[in-house]
Amino acid sequence: MRDVSLDLDAADAATTHPESGERPHRWWKVMCLTGVDYFSTLGYQPGIAFLAAGLLSPLATLILVLLTLFGALPIYRRVAAESPHGQGSIAMLERLLPRWRGKVFVLGLLGFALTDFIITITLSAADASVHIVENPHVPEVLHGQELWITLGLVALLGGVFLKGFREAIGLAVGLVVLFLSLNAIVIAVAAFHVLEDGHLVTDWSTALTAEHGNIGLMIAVSLTLFPKLALGMSGFETGVAVMSHVEGDPDDDPERPAGRIRNTKRLLTVAACIMSVYLICSSLVTTLLIPEAEFADGGSANGRALAYLAHDYLGEYFGTVYDVSTILILWFAGASAMAGMLNLIPRYLPRYGMSPEWAGAVRPLVVILTLTAFLITWIFDADVDAQGGAYATGVLVLMTSAAVAATLAARRAGQRKLTVAFGLICLVFVYTTGDNIIERPDGVKIGGCFIAAIIAISLLSRMVRSLELRTTEIAYDARAESFVRDVARRRNIRLIANEPDARDAEEYRSKIRQVIDDHDLPDTGDIIFIEVTVKDYSDFESRIDVHGEVLHGEYRVLTVEAASIPNALASLVLDLRDRTGVRPHIYFEWTEGNPLLHVGRFLLFGVGDVAPLTREVLRRAERDRSRRPHVHVG
Repeated sequence: MRDVSLDLDAADAATTHPESGERPHRWWKVMCLTGVDYFSTLGYQPGIAFLAAGLLSPLATLILVLLTLFGALPIYRRVAAESPHGQGSIAMLERLLPRWRGKVFVLGLLGFALTDFIITITLSAADASVHIVENPHVPEVLHGQELWITLGLVALLGGVFLKGFREAIGLAVGLVVLFLSLNAIVIAVAAFHVLEDGHLVTDWSTALTAEHGNIGLMIAVSLTLFPKLALGMSGFETGVAVMSHVEGDPDDDPERPAGRIRNTKRLLTVAACIMSVYLICSSLVTTLLIPEAEFADGGSANGRALAYLAHDYLGEYFGTVYDVSTILILWFAGASAMAGMLNLIPRYLPRYGMSPEWAGAVRPLVVILTLTAFLITWIFDADVDAQGGAYATGVLVLMTSAAVAATLAARRAGQRKLTVAFGLICLVFVYTTGDNIIERPDGVKIGGCFIAAIIAISLLSRMVRSLELRTTEIAYDARAESFVRDVARRRNIRLIANEPDARDAEEYRSKIRQVIDDHDLPDTGDIIFIEVTVKDYSDFESRIDVHGEVLHGEYRVLTVEAASIPNALASLVLDLRDRTGVRPHIYFEWTEGNPLLHVGRFLLFGVGDVAPLTREVLRRAERDRSRRPHVHVG
């Protein structure tokens, strides 16, 4: 895979996927790419569900499915409509919070997103290693080596991304079809045994009644338990993150691709329906047929309940084939998570100036993410059960943020009934997330570590890169163009940097007088004022629109809005040089005050001691002194 920026442009996204240059794929193929994460949870979800809910596992799973179909699915269908290029709910919330508040909030959500995706890789690989060592045909020497096997699987996944990922969707389709087909066979055979042994259902019902009393109490208890089953809802965020791969209609508007949105909604709906059927059926047959002791730590069904049934009812050879398919899809489940991170990280951090330059390149980022997965695997000792809480926390925090974003979007659109419905779903997710955090705080701890690391690295990177040119594009209106053409004809461009105050005639008159006195200028005929206003100082990069004005009948003024005054001025004078072939002169006055205080103001708010900062930005951007614009300070 080429080392290219993953920043998704709307027009690019409509025709080819910018990461690989490939054309988009049919929605059902992309569903399989997300499905290697979503569907692979069948490898461990039934076992985790029983450990969490015991005999109530089928009922708690049913509540989970209802929340999936009538809560998560509508929410993410709305997210897909609001962010059709894969930005997800993070971008929806970013638009609602201005300046640094929005940036810090996004960094926090990215921390939990990384928790979700990294734990997807490590948890899936750990469960794959369990399926390897539990297979009766595997040599005894591999038993107890789950940590090293998991590290090997994570390294193999990282190697795939280092080598290339063009065939990922084709491989995902094959793995998903094989895995779901084998699971359908296992569940069908297990269901036959349940029907054959009718007492299994009555025994389960009797045990439930003895343990929990009436059905109302069972439902109440299940409502408190189902947050522990949240792993079964893991595919939605990934589904939205990779929607830039989804093929739309030929006449799709790049800004609002209706075909892609429609097909992504179809992808989410079909995946949720398929998974809901499998979750209910698998939970029911595993609860009825597997002895309770086998689910416990060290038991044969721990982390591999359906594999246990495959070996028990269909023989060792079929069971081995099932194990191989499970191992492959669990290993490759990390592929959708890795793709999600390669999509999210370069989309946000470089735009904030909060990442090293290599964060836009695939290979260095893959290495960093793989090493992070190694660390998490080592911390949890490749334990599937121990990672479940951290995984669920990441999933639920992102789902809660999506619910909040969808609620606010519906409210902004004036959809009162939908706002109420989404608000209720949001409350359910808030409860679920809070319950999971209280019960299993590992996810918050890991998420907090990711957030702290992201913010620390981001702020350090922003400081290091603060003196870069930070303008993505410069556009001039007609009057500004005429000013530039007029002075360029006389091969003499003189610009005065002015901080706009009253903007009365005296302000400009005194400024010109000061520049003439300080620099012994022969005349003022070619002078143009430049006034930069900081619009959103939390942005790192910005487009500059240059507007020309004639004030008080005689003073030509170029006005600009940007994220930083020194960087904008440096970008503008370099652009004028390149447009006209004339080296501009720009005039400043010294700023009074503590230099350290000015540096802090520049880093945080885009202002400060403008003259030396502008000169330093120019020095770094243009190493050839003979081509560098002239900077004068009086």
